[in-house]
Amino acid sequence: MIKFDKVSKKFPLGNIALNEVSFEILDNEFVFLVGPSGAGKTTILKLILKESSPSEGSILIDDMDISDRNFNDIVGLRRTIGVVFQDFKVLSDKNIFENVALGLMVTGAPRGEIKTQVKEVLKMVGLEEKSKVFPVQLSAGELQRVAIARAIIGDRKIILADEPTGNLDPKTAWEIMRIFKKLEGKKTIIFATHNTDIVNSFQRRVLVMKNGKLDKDHRKGGYEI
Repeated sequence: MIKFDKVSKKFPLGNIALNEVSFEILDNEFVFLVGPSGAGKTTILKLILKESSPSEGSILIDDMDISDRNFNDIVGLRRTIGVVFQDFKVLSDKNIFENVALGLMVTGAPRGEIKTQVKEVLKMVGLEEKSKVFPVQLSAGELQRVAIARAIIGDRKIILADEPTGNLDPKTAWEIMRIFKKLEGKKTIIFATHNTDIVNSFQRRVLVMKNGKLDKDHRKGGYEI
């Protein structure tokens, strides 16, 4: 479970990114996070990833209070979270296998286990035949598939998707959404997007952000700002 309890994020010059935001997201729930640019969507994702800390309020992930000043297991936290970005962030000097395997390699996982898991996730995203090619040889949609494979490997429980279809054409965006649909019910997914068609078609829970506040929480709805 992810729980925000009256979370605010203020900056030294007085700008307020979040203002007393509260919500709970259950394990394996799929939630869209929508709202105009600057509404606070990316700030929420950064707080969950512990790239930032709240000015006020508390953030619980399972039994961890990651907003506690004494919380120091950031590495452990991030091993449970996968992130998919709009601009892919794929390493150009490594082939696809190496890109996806990197997260397991840094944890010291056995080589056999790494090989098995990479093969499984590449098959799931439809790239099992491209493990030895380099990013420059792939299309934008294929690069986003690599990013998703990298985010889910290692049995991560939470997936944060920050505008993952933002740089893709509509056809490719829907192909990417079919992959996310395969993950539904298996991971907690928080999907920040401006794509009205995707949100309206999926009819999942929607958190609507406006001016740093949680404006609406639709348990099953469409894009509304």
